Amino acid sequence: MKKDLEKITAFIAKHHVMSLATTYSQELSVCSLFYAYDEERFSFIVASSEDTLHVKHILQNPKIAGNILLETQEVGKIEGLQFQGEMQAVQENSLKKLYYKRFPYSLAMMPKFWQIKVSFFKLTDNRLGFGKKIIYEPVFL
Repeated sequence: MKKDLEKITAFIAKHHVMSLATTYSQELSVCSLFYAYDEERFSFIVASSEDTLHVKHILQNPKIAGNILLETQEVGKIEGLQFQGEMQAVQENSLKKLYYKRFPYSLAMMPKFWQIKVSFFKLTDNRLGFGKKIIYEPVFL
């Protein structure tokens, strides 16, 4: 289990953009967001305006799904992470600092921060064998 989590965390660290899907009522939204990741909290930290459709959705329905992928046409090198969780406004300054550390230029923008608490990860890594999937579901105490 620990090795699986290490593979997921290493994949997350190699990238910086996610796709995020939200929904409310019958309306769907998908967007791309820069992220920082907090390994201890199994949380992505993103910045986004309250005027965006995806934030309007999560204020009504915090459940989200998303993915991060390595773009390649070589089947043997396909890697991608799917995740599910809930998104909420960031409450802790330490999470904002984590984002600023990764994207220092964002400090000038004074963005609104959001925390995605992940409840499910699925990493596909064809380098480990065709169609190899690693599933990890964090346990919160």
